[in-house]
Amino acid sequence: MSAVVEVRDAHVVHRARGGGLFRRDRVYALTGAGLSVAPGETVGVVGESGCGKSTLAKVLVGIQRPVSGTVAFGGRDLWAMPAAERRTTVGAGTGMIFQDPSTALNRRLTVRRILRDPLDVHRRGTRAGREDRVRELMDLVGLPRALADALPGQLSGGQRQRVAIARALALDPDLVVADEPTSALDVSVRAQILNLLLDLKDRLGLALVFVSHDIQTVRRMSDRVITMYLGRIVEETPAGRVTDAARHPYTRALFSATPGLLDPLDPIPLSGPVPSATRPPSGCPFRTRCWKADEVCAASMPDFSAASRPGHRYRCHHPVQEDQPTRDLARRSRE
Repeated sequence: MSAVVEVRDAHVVHRARGGGLFRRDRVYALTGAGLSVAPGETVGVVGESGCGKSTLAKVLVGIQRPVSGTVAFGGRDLWAMPAAERRTTVGAGTGMIFQDPSTALNRRLTVRRILRDPLDVHRRGTRAGREDRVRELMDLVGLPRALADALPGQLSGGQRQRVAIARALALDPDLVVADEPTSALDVSVRAQILNLLLDLKDRLGLALVFVSHDIQTVRRMSDRVITMYLGRIVEETPAGRVTDAARHPYTRALFSATPGLLDPLDPIPLSGPVPSATRPPSGCPFRTRCWKADEVCAASMPDFSAASRPGHRYRCHHPVQEDQPTRDLARRSRE
C-alpha cells in the first residue's frame, strides 16, 4: 500500500538575527528527516521543545518548504507541482489541528462560517450541500447545532478545539496532523479530545500524525512513535515497544520523565548543556547529555540500525540493550 505522505532527507534551515547587528545565524530546525505515513496509520512524534516536531508537522502539510529533500503526496513530489496544483493537493488532501484553538480560529467568524470556508474555497458541492456538510461536521465532533451561530469567544476551550478538528476534516483529507492539540486545554478536557481523535481516526480511516512532548499520550494514540532530538529523527519504535524496548538512550529518558501513576519510576538524569540549534555539536547531537557518550559519538552521527522487530530502527553508537527495563536503566545511569 502506497504512503499517504513520504518525506525523504528533508532539511529546514531558518535565519535568525544574532551575534551582531548584521550577522544572521542559521537555525538548523530539521536535519535529514525521513518519514512515511501509511493510510489509516497513526504516527506519534515526541521530543522536547525546540526539537523540530512542529517544523516536521509543517513540512508534512506543505506549510514549510524544506531547503533540500522531497515531500511526496501519493508518490508525487509536492514542491515539483505547479503552485495551483500544490495548493489544491495540500488544501484538500491534508488537515491540521493547531495547539491553541483560541488563536487558530478567526474570532470574528461564526462556527458555521469557519466550517464552511474550506468548502467555499474549494467549491465543494452546492450551497445547500455545504450547509448540510456543516451540520454533519458538527455532529461528527459532538458539537450541538445550536452553536452554529456562536463566535469562538462564546465557546469553551474544548468546544473551540472541536471546531478546529471539524474544520480540519471538512474536505475529507487523507492526512491529518495534530500539533500538540491538547496542551492548551484544561486537564479535564484533554481526555475527551484525545478520545474524539481516536474515534474519528477509526471511523474515517484517517492517517494521523500526532505531535506531542508527552510520550505517554503518544504511546496511547499511536501505532508508531518517532523520537526527535535537535532537528533529527533518532528512533522509530512500534508504540507497544516504546516503554522497555526502545534502543536510543534519549527515548528511554523521555519515557522515564513522564511515568505512569500505577508504575512510578525515577527519571533517567540528563546532565550537561542543552545544545543550540544554531551551533549543533559534532557527531551525535545528544552526546552532550548522554551517559553513554564517548569519542566515537563526537566523531560521527550514526546511520539507522534495525532492531530485532520490524518497524523499529534507531541511530545510536551505543544503544540500550533491547528489553532492558527502563527502571534498571534509570538506576544504572546514576551509578
